Amino acid sequence: MSILVLEEKCTGCRLCVKACPFGEISVEGKLAVIGDGCTLCGACVSACEFGAIEIEVERTREIDFSQYSGVWAVAEQKKGKVQSVTFELLGAGRELADRRGSELSAILIGRRVADAAGELIAGGADNVYVVDSPVFEQFQDEPYSRVLSRLIVKWKPEIVLAGATAIGRSLIPRVAVMVGTGLTADCTGLSIDDDGQLLQTRPAFGGNIMATILTPRHRPQMATVRHKVMRALPSDASRQGKVVHVELKESDKFVRAKVVDFVEEEEKTANIAEADVIVSGGRGLQAPENFSLVEELALALGGAVGASRAAVDAGWIPYSHQVGQTGKTVQAKLYIACGISGAIQHLVGMQSSDVIVAINKDPYAPIFQVATYGIVGDLFEIIPMMVKKLGRA
Repeated sequence: MSILVLEEKCTGCRLCVKACPFGEISVEGKLAVIGDGCTLCGACVSACEFGAIEIEVERTREIDFSQYSGVWAVAEQKKGKVQSVTFELLGAGRELADRRGSELSAILIGRRVADAAGELIAGGADNVYVVDSPVFEQFQDEPYSRVLSRLIVKWKPEIVLAGATAIGRSLIPRVAVMVGTGLTADCTGLSIDDDGQLLQTRPAFGGNIMATILTPRHRPQMATVRHKVMRALPSDASRQGKVVHVELKESDKFVRAKVVDFVEEEEKTANIAEADVIVSGGRGLQAPENFSLVEELALALGGAVGASRAAVDAGWIPYSHQVGQTGKTVQAKLYIACGISGAIQHLVGMQSSDVIVAINKDPYAPIFQVATYGIVGDLFEIIPMMVKKLGRA
C-alpha cells in the first residue's frame, strides 16, 4: 500500500496534521507532506474534508492455485536424531493430505541424516526429501532457509508445516518472506475445507480467544505448530515411501556466520517437552530456593521440573522450564502444579495432560477448574509428605 496527497484538492488546512497520531505530516506552502514514518493508519484520510489524501492498495498478483499440491512437514533433527515434534507434524500432515487426496512429504536437512528417512516414512510420510551436507551439521537459519525456500519454489507444496520450536521460529518466518506468502505461528489446531483453505487456529489476545486464520490469496499456506498439541501416528515399519536426495547448488552452501560452540543447559531432571511426569512451581513457592522442593518431588517421580511464567519472570528458574503460552506446551501423563493459581496463559500450555494434580492453599484458584485432583493446603507441608511417601514405595 501507499499514500498519496492529491495536489489539486489539498488546501493546506492542516486538519491532517492534527489527526496524525505519529506527527508525520507537515504543510509546506499549501500542500500536505507525509513523512517516511507514516504507518498507513488512515487517520488523515478520515480527517481530510476535501478528499485530498488517498491510500492506494496495490493489486495482489494472481496465483494459479492448481500448480500447488501436497503437504510438507519440515523435519527437525539434532545431531542426526529426529525430534518428536516432527512425528507430531507428520500426524497432523497425514490427516490434511488425506483430506486433500495428496501426498505428505518430509523435508530432512542436516548432515549424515539419510538413515533417518525410514523413520519419517514409518511415521506417515510418502516422500522424504533429504538435504545432506556438512554445512547443515549445526542449525543456521541462513543456509537452511535458502535451501528450503528453493525447494518450495521448485516443487510448490500447498501446505508447509514446521514445529513452533526455537529452530522453527527462527527458520520458517525467513522462508515465508523469501517465497512471498503468509505464516501463522504457534498453531494449536489445523483443519482444511473442501476448497483447500487451511484453517489455522491459535490463541490470541493473551489466550483469551482462539483465532482461526486463513491464507486465501497466497501459496503455500504455512504454519508453525506447538509441540505436544498434535498426536503422532503409531510407527509403521511396513510403510513404503520414496526418498529423494536433493542436489545442492554452491549458493546453498554459502554461510556468513560460523557456529563456534553450542552449550546445552545441564538438567538434573528430564526435559519438560518430552517428560511424562512434570512437577511445576509457581509464585506460591515464595522464593527461588524453594524450587528445591519441586525438584525433589520431580526426582522422586522420575519427572521434570516446570514453572509458571511468574516464577520465570522473577528470575527463580530459567526460561527453559516455563510452561504456558509463551513457554512450552506439554502433554504429560501426570502434571503436578504447586503454588500455581492457573492463569489462562499457563493453562493453555498444560491442560492437555492426562492427569492434573493441583496443590494450592486458595480453594478458589482457577487451576482447580482443570485439575483432575485438587489438594487445598500448604505446599510446604504437602510436598515433603508426598516425597516421604514415595520414598517408602
